[in-house]
Amino acid sequence: MAERPAFTVGIEEEYLITGSETRDLVREPDSQFLERLSDRVGQRVTPEYLQCQVEVGTRPHASVPEAAAELGELRRAVKEVAEEFGYRPIAASTHPFSKWREQTHTRKPRYDELRENLGLAVRRLLICGCHVHVGIEDEDLRIDLMAQAAYFLPHLLALSTSSPFWEGEDTQLASYRLTVFDALPRTGLPDPVVSFAEYRRLVDRLVEAGCIEDGTKIWWDIRPSDKFPTLEQRVTDICSRLADAATVAAIFQSLIAFLYRLRARNQRWRIYPPTLIRENRWRAQRYGVAGELVDHGRGSLAPMADLVEEIIDLVGPDAEVLGCHAEVLHARRIAAEGTSSDRQRAVRAKALEDGASPEEAMRAVVDMLADEFCP
Repeated sequence: MAERPAFTVGIEEEYLITGSETRDLVREPDSQFLERLSDRVGQRVTPEYLQCQVEVGTRPHASVPEAAAELGELRRAVKEVAEEFGYRPIAASTHPFSKWREQTHTRKPRYDELRENLGLAVRRLLICGCHVHVGIEDEDLRIDLMAQAAYFLPHLLALSTSSPFWEGEDTQLASYRLTVFDALPRTGLPDPVVSFAEYRRLVDRLVEAGCIEDGTKIWWDIRPSDKFPTLEQRVTDICSRLADAATVAAIFQSLIAFLYRLRARNQRWRIYPPTLIRENRWRAQRYGVAGELVDHGRGSLAPMADLVEEIIDLVGPDAEVLGCHAEVLHARRIAAEGTSSDRQRAVRAKALEDGASPEEAMRAVVDMLADEFCP
C-alpha cells in the first residue's frame, strides 16, 4: 500500500491596514512599515497587490493547532508593528467603506503586469482571502482529491464569510469578495482533469500561447500549488477571528484525510456536475451560515447547522488522528452564532439604532474588526 501523505498544513492570510483615527485604509503606508515587519518575521510577510494590504504565511506544520499558533504569532507581529505607525490591521475580505478607486497598487513587475493585462477588473481587487495548503506528495493523488474535495468548498466558504459591505453599502451578500474575484480569468471551480499530466498540459498550453507565465495564475477555488507539493484551497474569505480561521483549516485538512481514507478502501466521494456545486457556492456566497445548501445526496436543501454536523461525523476520526478535533467542533459555534459578516451587520445595526450616522456606524464596524484581529 502506498505511503500515507504527510497532510501537513500551512495557512496564508491577507490583511487590510487601516488608520487608527480615520478607520479608512492607509493608501500608501510608510515605507518603513513593511521593512519593520520583515525584520520581525522575515519572509513570512510579503506585500500584496494593493499597498494597503499585507500577506502572511505560516510554515508547514503537522497539525492545525501548531499552524494556528504560528498564525497567532504573525497576527500579533502585524498588529504591534502597525501600532508603531498609527495603523490598525483588520482581517476582513472587504473593507466596510473604503473606495477601491482611491487605492494604489504595489510597484512590482508582477503587479504592474497584472494591472496592464487585466484592466479595471484587477484595479477593483480590494479584497483579501485565506488560503490553506495541505501537503500531498503524490501529484496524481493531488488531482484525484481535488476533484472530490470541490464538493465541500461551498461549506468552507459559508463558514468563513467576512465581506458583506462594499464602499459603504450592504451588498446583501455574505461574501462579496467572490463577486469581485470572479471577474478575473481562470477563477471558480477547477476543470475536471483526471491526472496531473492532464493538468500540466492545460497549464502548458496557456503558457505556450503566451496567456500566462506559469501555474500561479490559475486562480481556481482549489488547485495544485505551483510552488509547493500541496493542494491549496482558495475559496474562503479571511476569518476575522483566529479561532474561526483554525476551524476552516482543520476542516479542510480533515476532509482531505477523509477522502484519502475512502480511496484506501477503494471508495470515493461522488463527483457532481459543476453547475450543482456552483449553486451551493452561490448560496454560500449569498447567505453564509444563515442559509441552506443543497445536500446533493438527498437532493434537497439543508440548513448549514445540519450540514456542519454531517461534516463533523464524516471527518471526526481523521480530525482525531490529525490532532484538530476541537477546531473542527468549533464549526458548531460558527454555524450557531454566525460569521464575521453577521457580526459586522449586527454592529452596524446597533450603532445606527443608538443614533450614529451611517459613516459613524461603518467606523464602528472597523473598530470591531480591529478588536477581533488579535485580542
